Amino acid sequence: MKQNQYKHKISFLILFSLYFTPLYIEFYTNVYADELKFNTQDFPPFHYLEEKDGISNGKIAGPAVELIQQVCQDANMSCSLRLLPWTRAQKEVEKGDAHALFLIGWNEEREKLLYFSYPIVQTAYGFFVHTDNNLNYHNPSDITGYTIGVFGPSNTSKSLEEIKDKMLKSGIPPFTIDVRPNDEAGFRKLNMQRVQAVYSNREVGNAMVAKLGLKNIRYAGDHKYLKYYIGFSKKYVDKSVVDKFNESFKKMHQAGKVSEILAKYKMEVLPEKDWNN
Repeated sequence: MKQNQYKHKISFLILFSLYFTPLYIEFYTNVYADELKFNTQDFPPFHYLEEKDGISNGKIAGPAVELIQQVCQDANMSCSLRLLPWTRAQKEVEKGDAHALFLIGWNEEREKLLYFSYPIVQTAYGFFVHTDNNLNYHNPSDITGYTIGVFGPSNTSKSLEEIKDKMLKSGIPPFTIDVRPNDEAGFRKLNMQRVQAVYSNREVGNAMVAKLGLKNIRYAGDHKYLKYYIGFSKKYVDKSVVDKFNESFKKMHQAGKVSEILAKYKMEVLPEKDWNN
């Protein structure tokens, strides 16, 4: 009897293994093989859908797009780029339906899930105000008592919250944060003087002001500099693929190709000596 029970257990384990083997194989079919898939969101002026007379042609454009396409070409890698709502773009990378996100800022949470490229561009977070406001931002005490609009939840809103927390710990009267679901809402409120400032990426803010035709908004100063990267899924992309991409980008940078592309968009290249600073 015991021998028969033992045989039944062995048979069950074999059948169990055979039954679930296809699931194991299917799970790994999404791992990058022939085409590296990059996801992004509408984030002008870094990447956006091209428009003519207010109508999109469905093509992605911008300096980040040109840089990635050139890196892939030089590295002889097959790459595709898609612009999606940001939540969907991230979920696809989490599931393995895509392999990389761009452009993103670094944080510890993302570091656990993503390999990071070399910094693609450098920009800054800072404050926009109405032209009736003569603020030139230098330190947090300049914005005491303000109501400040910001897109969030995002790295940008987290940065603004950090400023507020430091002010509170230092005994400096803080400001009020007005979180908006997109950049446009905050700038429209600022234009109507319903907030005293907007905290934003400098280039994104300037692009938004120009797009909306807002004549009464100006940039009041940088708060901090930051770098933007491409993040590759650690789960679905082998580190050797990321190294190959990075090496191609580095060669482009040294040959002046990165500078040429960024110059077309009036952006400055980040010197290699500052990549790790």
